[in-house]
Amino acid sequence: MGDVEIKDYLLSTDDEFRKLVEQHHSYDEQLDKLTHQPFLSDEEKLLETVLKKKKLALKDQMQARIIRAQATVRGR
Repeated sequence: MGDVEIKDYLLSTDDEFRKLVEQHHSYDEQLDKLTHQPFLSDEEKLLETVLKKKKLALKDQMQARIIRAQATVRGR
C-alpha cells in the first residue's frame, strides 16, 4: 500500500487522523489568508509563525500515523 492508499484508509477508519488532517487544512487556510495580505502587522507576523509551527507539528503527527499504519499492513 502506498502513501495515498494509507492516507485514504486512515481518513476512513481513524477519527484522530481525520481530525489532524482537518486541523492542518484549517491552519493552511488561515496562512493562505495571511499570505495574500499586502502588509502584515507584527501581531499577524507572529500569528503566521505560530501557524506554520503548528501546521508542521500536525504534519509530523500525521506522518507518524502513516508510518505506523504501513508497518501494520506490512506485518500482516
